Amino acid sequence: MKVLVINCGSSSLKYQLIDMTNERVMAKGLVERIGIEGSVLKHEIEGKDKVLIQQPMENHKVALSLVLDALVDEKHGAIKDMSEIAAVGHRVVHGGEKFSGSVIINDEVIKALEECIDLAPLHNPPNLMGITACKELMPNVPMVGVFDTAFHQTMPKSSYIYPLPYELYEKYGIRKYGFHGTSHRYVSQRAAEILGRDIKNLKIVTCHLGNGASLAAINGGKSVDTSMGFTPLEGLAMGTRSGDIDPAIVTFIMEKENLDIEGMNNLLNKKSGVLGISGVSSDFRDIEAAAKEGNERAQLALDKFNIRVKKYIAAYAAVMGGVDVVVFTAGLGENSPSNREEICKGLEFMGIQIDPAKNNVRGKETIISTDEAKVKVLVVPTNEELMIARDTQELLK
Repeated sequence: MKVLVINCGSSSLKYQLIDMTNERVMAKGLVERIGIEGSVLKHEIEGKDKVLIQQPMENHKVALSLVLDALVDEKHGAIKDMSEIAAVGHRVVHGGEKFSGSVIINDEVIKALEECIDLAPLHNPPNLMGITACKELMPNVPMVGVFDTAFHQTMPKSSYIYPLPYELYEKYGIRKYGFHGTSHRYVSQRAAEILGRDIKNLKIVTCHLGNGASLAAINGGKSVDTSMGFTPLEGLAMGTRSGDIDPAIVTFIMEKENLDIEGMNNLLNKKSGVLGISGVSSDFRDIEAAAKEGNERAQLALDKFNIRVKKYIAAYAAVMGGVDVVVFTAGLGENSPSNREEICKGLEFMGIQIDPAKNNVRGKETIISTDEAKVKVLVVPTNEELMIARDTQELLK
């Protein structure tokens, strides 16, 4: 079975074509600037040079049509014709409380996703655009939706309910949903495989650390808590997101700075986090470079990020009554030995101890804890696309 994995953003479309007989990525690529001047398709096929296709793409249907053309192109295609694509797996950000797992997409599912738009106004509409485009261009190919929120639906109510008037939960669904679920699920399962352990017997804290970042407490293979909440704004200090702050700060700043709701939302989501503290960048590589040159605010931003991650690791160990494994993944988690070291420093009392030599690795599956450490610490590169393809294959067997 060959599965096409689609991940649509508001002006982008990422894709991978995966042969599930051996889980080989046959082709992958990225369409950028959909509906904006300068649209471009970057197409990469196994064993061949990258291809750049620049032409106007007014919507996701046009972009997807170009992707499909690229996949069957005589020179840089991966398949002979469209009939080789057995299914399409879609990344969908928000499934609300309606979906606790991946589902075959039908009209009822699409209606439910439309009802979740209020919960994810920036993400669900483009996800639905991708689904609609596939339905029009590939009407007979089955599709599966894989939700970022689904993995966290196993959280107990005490974890996901907010201390607000209960009727707000009943009326508007205001609760913790959590995100990055596909990533947390993949790396926790992979960590158990690497260790040769049954995940049902493990207490794992997964750290998905990138420009957007979250942690999850995974007990026996099930998410019991996670740092992102009603939206991806809660939790860690991220690239441009504030994460946890005193909620009274919001109204205080709005009054002092004369900001409306849109302005305050923009400040919290796009001007805060490590960018706001450092004044340098939202890219951790730039911040690390500035810190090495003596920039005190850049170092402060790194310190703030690291201590937030450290606090959540310790908190989730308490939630689960212990921890057996800590996993680092995503852009920063996979590629920054210094951040991993700083995060784990001070957690020796929990049995966490990093081996500096083993930790000197980027983007590679490895155990970085000392041999005698009680808690195993791993680096596991995430692979959400493969997880989506696996779910798609499993549902359509």
